[in-house]
Parts: sequence; structure tokens; C-alpha cells
Amino acid sequence: MDVNYSPQDLESKWQVFWEKNELFNVSTQPGQKKYYILEMFPYPSGKIHMGHVRNYTIGDVVARYKRMNGFNVLHPMGWDAFGMPAENAAIANKTHPAKWTYANIDAMRAQLKRLGFSYDWKREFATCRPEYYHWEQWLFLKMVEKGLAYRKESSVNWCKTCQTVLANEQVEAGMCWRCGKPVKQKRLKQWFFRVSDYAEDMLDYSDKLPEWPEKVITMQKNWIGKSIGAQIRFKVQDSDEVIPVFTTRPDTVFGATFMCLAPEHPLVIKLAEGTNQYKETKDFIEKISHQDRSSRALEDYEKEGVFIGVYCINPLNGRQMPIYTANFALMEYGTGAVMSVPAHDQRDFDFAEKYGLDIIIVVSPLDDKLDGTTITEAFTGEGIMVNSGKFNGLKNIEAKDEIAAYLEKNDLGKKTVNYRIRDWGISRQRYWGTPIPMIHCPDCGIIPVPEEDLPIILPEDVALLEGGGSPLSKLDYFAKTTCPKCKREDARRETDTMDTFVESSWYFERYCCPDSNKAMFDKEAIDYWMPVDQYIGGVEHAILHLLYSRYFTRVLYDFNMVNYKEPFTRMLTQGMVCKETISCPKHGFLYPEEAENAKDGKICVKCGQKVVIGRVEKMSKSKNNVVDPNALLDKYGADTTRLFCLFASPPERDLEWNEQAVDGSFRFLNRVWRIVANNLTMVKDVIPFSGSHNLLQGDIQKLYKKSHQTIKKVTKDIENRFHFNTAISAVMELVNTIYGIQLSAKAPYQAEVMRFALESVVLLLSPIIPHFAEEIWETFGHKTSIITASWPVFQEDALVEDTALIVVQVNGKLRSRFEAPLNSDDELIKNKALSDERVVKFINESNIKKIIVVKNKLVNIVV
Repeated sequence: MDVNYSPQDLESKWQVFWEKNELFNVSTQPGQKKYYILEMFPYPSGKIHMGHVRNYTIGDVVARYKRMNGFNVLHPMGWDAFGMPAENAAIANKTHPAKWTYANIDAMRAQLKRLGFSYDWKREFATCRPEYYHWEQWLFLKMVEKGLAYRKESSVNWCKTCQTVLANEQVEAGMCWRCGKPVKQKRLKQWFFRVSDYAEDMLDYSDKLPEWPEKVITMQKNWIGKSIGAQIRFKVQDSDEVIPVFTTRPDTVFGATFMCLAPEHPLVIKLAEGTNQYKETKDFIEKISHQDRSSRALEDYEKEGVFIGVYCINPLNGRQMPIYTANFALMEYGTGAVMSVPAHDQRDFDFAEKYGLDIIIVVSPLDDKLDGTTITEAFTGEGIMVNSGKFNGLKNIEAKDEIAAYLEKNDLGKKTVNYRIRDWGISRQRYWGTPIPMIHCPDCGIIPVPEEDLPIILPEDVALLEGGGSPLSKLDYFAKTTCPKCKREDARRETDTMDTFVESSWYFERYCCPDSNKAMFDKEAIDYWMPVDQYIGGVEHAILHLLYSRYFTRVLYDFNMVNYKEPFTRMLTQGMVCKETISCPKHGFLYPEEAENAKDGKICVKCGQKVVIGRVEKMSKSKNNVVDPNALLDKYGADTTRLFCLFASPPERDLEWNEQAVDGSFRFLNRVWRIVANNLTMVKDVIPFSGSHNLLQGDIQKLYKKSHQTIKKVTKDIENRFHFNTAISAVMELVNTIYGIQLSAKAPYQAEVMRFALESVVLLLSPIIPHFAEEIWETFGHKTSIITASWPVFQEDALVEDTALIVVQVNGKLRSRFEAPLNSDDELIKNKALSDERVVKFINESNIKKIIVVKNKLVNIVV
């Protein structure tokens, strides 16, 4: 065994060994318990970052730990390869998205292998390959057949630069998340999935996910957004049009004094046409089309609107209500129309004050009488109904049901449930995505591609258009086709592609049977491996990705393709990797290596000016506060990098980058290496001790007990909490104990216990630092990989302490410690404390008032 630890050579040695022997490749084993561990697969950007390293290290530790505990572990990896990021990056780099993507996959695969992750690489796939999206297209046809996929015109967020539709979540302060250019509203015909059909079921099951983080469940529930209320119909004056409105406050309908429609509402222009408000209405709609229309963005906008020139009638009191179009009304909530009650809704109150609209009190507090002409804010509390006809005097909570029932009885409305969640628009006007398998025929309309013609392959030899538009509609050999129904030769393919979220909504099932070419899944494999036992990823995916994955799984369940509704049993959202920013007055944000130490702090290596150290925040390319994993691997190796990622913070918390802590992790590995090297001659040819601790004495007995205590602690921390930091800390304590052992030639079983302790250290650390552990394991003389070894088991009786560590305080301040036999007599403890030299020094000649003894814990001497 070399005296010095040299990670680079031994790490590549074991990576070759694992791959050659296919140690991580698995198959279904019906008689063996399975464990499916999965980290969210990456977009192939070209390089992995420290967030990837942390995420995948967490998953790898769990995979290796479960394998050592006898599980048949599925731990796959693949690539979320389609989508706008790859297309935009390829355009920026003057290359083709396919070439860019496949090159990046090769580079990232090599990086992941260098980190020693235990992936079954035979299951690897990229979602941009036809053998994958073939089955996505097949499922799309099934969804069309069942009415779960449909096409309609809708208002969308349109980025002119990227030439595509954006989800609300991809619009940031009115700008495209990808290119940073303005986004506007546009009406387009789009394909949709009926996610809303499953809203109640997904909401119900949100309470049946006990091993998901509470914050993620809350985010899922809020996004689904169930509201119970009533739909009320308001007739437009002098028209046959009726405006349905959803409200959770039917008790306030008598106080509705105006109506607000979303600017995207189809009735706005229709009703305004022919009035003297038409131009002003049209100009307002154009203005609002450039705003971020997400609900979160509206909170920051000033509430504004315009009168569209017509009125509607309040169905309960006949009041004439002016109709406005307002920026705070959203088509995505309710019906896109707001029954505005300024006396009892602060947003409506502010709007009414701004535009001089009536404010009528209809719910009055029990201890006060309000006046709509004098109140300074909306009253939103509970109270008694007033100005509400036959409902006066009722408590407003009771009036909700009474009024809803009255509306239903008189055909003016009905009780209903509304969901915030909307059907999923999946159409993207971009090239790099899964082609939608539909055909447009002048005679037959829109019809599905025959199943036998699947997959509709995305051509990968095309030149992209300037400005980012999709070339598919310009490619006659792709777009032109024959109608499969009437055989017309001037039919055209759908040239929109699917949202990349579609690919990531079912990839975890495909990992179970990636070679299945006769069907989307192999039923036997799905039944064995699914659902995923542990899913790991960033909290930024806690809404859409998880929601769409849950939706897709329900579709598959209803098609009798899977026998479960929830795809992920247990969920871990790991924290971010953070680092302080460094900025130069001249050169802006600097990379860490672009600043060097000087007398008065750090200076910029480019210009010599003193730099500003900013706050600690998420590592980001935009702020250059990133650390290249390759630099770490070159300097320290994979095991040190892995150890730091796990030791610096619990997985659910943010990890703050610290170069000294990385160096400390490297020093710890060297320390373990040395203690093995120093004791190798003594332990190499002996069998680890496995007998009773009663056969041992002194330090050797303490070491044996400490080893078993450490096994219990590490097992508990990994199994129950994934608190790898405290598990590593426990092993460090065991290493300290080993270093503190006073060896004696006469001590019985000394070599055997030392062997047991050292093997325990290596086994417990092996999921965390696998290359290092393999090398030590081989050095000990083992002929098989440590991966095939069993996880160590602790002895219950060895956990029982014979002695207790007694803390001695004088007037509540720690002054000394000593060991005493467990459950010693109080008098014995007192005498031992009073005779302790350090305690005597602090007592001096003071008068002792009392001595407090806490059994097996402490003595407090009060003077």
C-alpha cells in the first residue's frame, strides 16, 4: 500500500473495473426486493455544474447504501434533450441543435463517469431520439382518441424573438426567460392536454404523499387551487350575451357595482364594437398584451382598466353595472370575468376609488355600522347581511349557501367548484421538439397519423431560420403529405412540436424498459420497478414537472398501462449550492480565479483594483460565482468532491461553497489512508472481531463499542433522514477514537478489533467515497468489490455503556469531566468531583452551599 493517497490513479482504476464488470447493471428479479432511486435527469448543456454534482452524489449514496442492504437497485441516467434552451444555444454557437446536443451528452456522460456514479448506463437514452418519442406520439394519438388532447384558440404569451409560446412561468417581468426580450399576448390555435380533468384526484392524493416535503405538497395544492363558490350569470344590457362569473363570495353579490373582464376575454372587443369606447378599449388591450400576465406579476402592477361602453345587469337587484376591461382580471382564473364588490374586496375598492365607482356595504361587522361613502378600505371580515333584500340579517357565512341555492332555484346561477389549474397547452412553434402526429386535410379536417406510420421523425439535417423560427413548415418533404383518409396529396403535417415538459413527464417509466420496441412499456418491468421509491431534484421543479408527471401517470393508469397513480413514493428537494459574488468596478462580476489575495483584501487579476465581495447566493453563470467541477476533480479527485458536497450541509438545506472545507475533506481522507497504512501489517491477515464485548478490556473494548455505536448512528442517519453530514461526522469520531487507542502487545483480540473498526470505517464510508473504499477493501485482502459486501450490522448489547461521562460544574459553569461506573452512588460522584484538581482550584476556600447530582450526567457545585 502506498504511503500517500493519490486519488486520480486509483479512481480511474475503479471506474474501469466497475464498467468492465457491469456491477451496476440490473434486471428484474421477482424474488428480490427492489429499490428505484432516481435523480431528475439533466438538460445536456455541455457541462455539469456543482448543483448537478450535489444532486447526483446524494442519489448515488442512497443507491449504494440500498444495494449493500440487499436491494435490487435501479439507478438510471439519461438526457432531457429537446427544448428551446438547446435550440437557442445551437443558434448562438452557429451549429445544429442535434450536433450540439449529442456532443454535450458525450461530454457530460464522461464527467458523470469520472465522479463514480453507480448508473446502469445500459438504460441510458436521450429524449430527442425517435425510439423514445415514438411512444410519446403514440400516447398523444390515444389521448386524442379519448378526448384528453384537443385543439383550440387561446391567448398565449408570445416571444417574437424566440418565435414560440411561453408558459406563464417562463415570463419574467414581461420578458422571455430565455432571450430577455419583451413578450406579448397573441391568439393562436394550440394543442392542449386536459389536465383539469384530474385536478380533484391530484388534489385528493396530495394528502396521500406523506414522504414528500410539506412545502412541495403545499405548492402542488396551491397550483391546483380548488375554490368552492358559485357561478352567477349577468345579462348584458340590450343584448343576448350573458357573462358567467365565478365567485367564492356569493354573499356579496348585492354589493357588485361594476364588472371587470380580462383583456383577453373574447367578449371585450365584441361588446365594445360600435360604442364610442371602442378605440380606447382596443388601445388598452394592445398595451396590456405587452405585460406579464401571470398572477404573481399582477401583484406589482397598478390596477387599471377602461370602460368598454356597455352595461350588464345584476341578477339579484337589477342594478345596472358598467363593464370594464381591467389588467387584474385573468382568463386563466374562473371565467375571465370578475364581479367587482369594492366594499368587500381591497383590489376592487382601489379600482372603484380610482375610477369613481359606487361602493355599497352588504356585509356589516357586528359591532359597527359602515358607510360606503366614508370607508377607507374594504371590509373583508365576517358579519351580518345588509342591503341584500330578503337575506338581510343573516350571518354572511350562512348567506353564501342561501344565495347560491336561490340562484340555482331561479336559474340565475349554480353552486360550483373552480380550479386554478388550467389545461396544459403543449404546442411550441419551435423546431427542436417532438413532432405532433396530426395531419391537416382540406377535406377531412385534422386527423391523426396512422399508428403504423409512427414515429414521425424530426429531420435532423435542416438549416435553422434566422430569428429562431421553426423551419418545419418550410420543408416540403416534411410538411407535405398524403391524407391517410381521402388520399389527397396536398395535406400538411402539423408543424408545431410538443412542449419539452411532455418528455420529462414519463421518462422514469421508460427507464424500466428502454429497449421495448413493440410497446411504450414492458408491463412486467413496470410492475416490478415502479413507482420510483426515491426521487431527488431541485425545488424549482416542485410545481410543473411534478404536476405534469402526476397527470401523465393518471392518464396511463386510466389506459390500464400502469397499476399506480402516483409515480414517486418519496421526494427529496435538495438545496442550492451557493457562493459569494466577486465584482470589480471595471470588469463587473468575476470568476473566483480572477481575484487574488492582496494586503488589503482581494484584487482583480485583470486590472489590480480592489474587488467587492458580495452576498452569498446561488451559483450562477450570470454572476460568475461558479466553481468548475473539473477543476475540483483535477486537484482533489471525485471522492473529496463527493465528501464535501455531503458533509457541508444537510441535503435539504443550501450548501455554501467553502474552499477550506474542501481541503478539510481531502485531509480527512489522507488521515484515514494513513491510519490504515500504519496498522495494515497488524490487521491484514486477521479476521475482524465479531464476539461479545465482554471478552474485551480497556481501550479495545471502548473501540469495539464505539464502532457499533457508529454503525447504528450512520445507518439511522442515512436510512431515516438522509443526513449524510451527521453520518460522516460520526465516522470522523470513530477515526479519532482509533487514533487515540493505546496499543499493547498483551491486549487480547487487539488486532481483530482494530480490523473490525477499520473495516467499519471503510464500509460506512463506501457509498460516499466509493473509489477510496474499494482501494482499501482490496488492500485488506478482499477478492470481491466492496459493492457486493453487506452493510455492517450493530450489536445491541455492544451499545450499552458500562461507564458514564460526568460533567462537573461550579456555579453552573463547566470546570471538569470524569468517567465513573454507570449508576454510581451519588456520594461517590460527589467525592470524586470534590477531589478533582481543577474543581478544587475553582472552589478554593469558598463555602459550599449545595451539591446537585444528575444521575449519569453531571454534578453542579454551588458556592
